[in-house]
Amino acid sequence: MDPTRDLALLRQEHNESPVEAALVSFLGVMFEEKFIETSEDLEKLRQDGKLMFEHVPMVEIDGMTLVQTRAILNYIATKYDLYGKDVKERALIDVYTEGIADLSDLIMQLALCPPDEKEAKISLIKDRTKNRYLPAFEKVLKSHGQDYLVGNRLTRVDIHLLELLLRLEEIDSSLLAPFPLLKALKSRLSNLPNVKKFLQPGSQRKPPADEKTIEKAKKIFKMK
Repeated sequence: MDPTRDLALLRQEHNESPVEAALVSFLGVMFEEKFIETSEDLEKLRQDGKLMFEHVPMVEIDGMTLVQTRAILNYIATKYDLYGKDVKERALIDVYTEGIADLSDLIMQLALCPPDEKEAKISLIKDRTKNRYLPAFEKVLKSHGQDYLVGNRLTRVDIHLLELLLRLEEIDSSLLAPFPLLKALKSRLSNLPNVKKFLQPGSQRKPPADEKTIEKAKKIFKMK
């Protein structure tokens, strides 16, 4: 790992929702991001024993090698005080984060969706967005009247939600229109200095996967 960086993140390039990168970038943490380029690179990591379950993402931080997205995010959030002040707040953060992950997973599936199934998948995403997930988060904000989802301060779940809202806008810019509190939260977060920097062109934020990156990933991971 580069000694001038606080952590190193290794992942597959086609992952269009790099939540680990988003979290540390929003914090202003310096990190080195590497991608698996060939199947030989992946096999070497497996042989070296660095990938406990033989897949990425993997993070090197504080003398440790961590795998599994949730474990990585929990450690980073705890280290940088973004995981609530007590066990009750952490429970709410976990509940909201899992809901965000459910919808994010649907969006990620778009990249691998056959062309003749894409329209149906987008329709499903829009339906779940408008009728299930965003109403739930809007209700949370309305219930306590605070600036953030949990504890009236920035936590990891706000950052995950922002990344989700940005992806949804890329699918359909009108999806957020019925949710004024979520729109206000998005605007507030987007104007935080580190977040604003991360959202600028040329940052380490990656665009949605395209056919080229998907095909490359399939070759590396020997996916059919």
